[in-house]
Amino acid sequence: MKRTVVINVVGLTKSLLGEHTPFLKTWSDKRQVRAVHPILPAVTCSVQATYLTGKMPNEHGIVGNGWYFEEECEIKFWRQSNKLIKAKKIWEVMKEQHPHFTCANMFWWFNMYSTADYTITPRPQYHADGIKLPDCYSHPAELRDELQNELGVFPLFDFWGPRTNIKSTKWIADASMKVEEKFSPTLTFIYLPHLDYNFQRHGNDLGKNAKDLMEIDNLCEELIKFYESRNVQVIVLSEYGITSVNRPVHLNRILRKNNYISIREESGLELLDAGASKAFAVVDHQVAHIYLKDKTEAETQKLKNLLQKVEGVELVLDKNDQHKYFINHKDSGTLVCVADKYSWFTYYYWLDDTKAPDFARIVEIHKKPGYDPVELFIDPNINLPMVKVGTTLLKKKLGLRYLMDVISLDGSLVKGSHGRIPESENDWAVLIADQTLLKEKEQIKATDVFHILSRALIN
Repeated sequence: MKRTVVINVVGLTKSLLGEHTPFLKTWSDKRQVRAVHPILPAVTCSVQATYLTGKMPNEHGIVGNGWYFEEECEIKFWRQSNKLIKAKKIWEVMKEQHPHFTCANMFWWFNMYSTADYTITPRPQYHADGIKLPDCYSHPAELRDELQNELGVFPLFDFWGPRTNIKSTKWIADASMKVEEKFSPTLTFIYLPHLDYNFQRHGNDLGKNAKDLMEIDNLCEELIKFYESRNVQVIVLSEYGITSVNRPVHLNRILRKNNYISIREESGLELLDAGASKAFAVVDHQVAHIYLKDKTEAETQKLKNLLQKVEGVELVLDKNDQHKYFINHKDSGTLVCVADKYSWFTYYYWLDDTKAPDFARIVEIHKKPGYDPVELFIDPNINLPMVKVGTTLLKKKLGLRYLMDVISLDGSLVKGSHGRIPESENDWAVLIADQTLLKEKEQIKATDVFHILSRALIN
């Protein structure tokens, strides 16, 4: 078999291969560069599951980065168990055919309790006093300690939130090279999220994002030269392209005003009560699953009519419509909303910011009933924000409970998003591979990535 590494440069598109990515541009000019037709939703967990299985969300079951777990009446995002993917992954298929095949998964999602041989993923420590400390989880377990002893603790707070930067992506790249030197896996998946951050902050603005593009280009040069020096073939891949937006759409507020949402008040703050609500939206960038309690045709059509009138909503897919996009699954919403190209969906359900829950103003990816890109911003209304951050960190060092409540509630800060299927191929995900792996003028669907990787391995 031909040893292969797949480098997932999140947010990379054809249009970004140019002035600010000189190495990737030169390297890709000698290879095939193909746009990958997006799936719906074009978000991390769904796309990765499709690449790894060759199946669409209606088969593998990953309908978003999070969804409503109906039996538990809870909305859950960013789950970790690999058992949630209900289809065979490429390494499982290869292991059946080649007993000595090994796979390393470096930070692709659904990483825990996987059948891959070497895995590592973010996993903070949550202490009883409320403190969250950076850490990661690995298999085998000792790999975590070996890597953190050599590279330092995984920089979790640089991986997501207002202070995101190249450090976390560099740590993943360095850890991947250590795993290659130690284990020489047959197949390695590497996740490089760096472009995900400022492209959501600034939109597709090459001037504002030039530094990020140059940083990821330098890191890709280091990785690619390292692997090629070890006779490992390299495939560069991305999950989606980020496009500019200017309109946040508050679906849950619309549902609340129309008496669909149930609210529970605790300590004067409001919580969405999903199990008691007639309907609510689980939002995920530019796609939202609408879960309706009364799923009769009449109630479904009534809600569909309401949502179709909302400015910024391009499509409202009922279960029949969802078949066309291969997102018809038991965990999908009764309806699925897709934003227009200028819009994205917030999770906000409160009508008065003074009633917003305490987790709304912090980085809290698990408690929020939807994805929140505003976590990338420190609230511009805070006077002397670094003083506030420093004071809060001092409380942490003193062992006191603290709330890093520095996140804005202003969705208009977000200038870039993804999830829908962009009109232009220049805004689609990209796959860069050796000429021999791609057929002439081959149109690549997301499900084809699985088969291209299979060809690469047995080439």
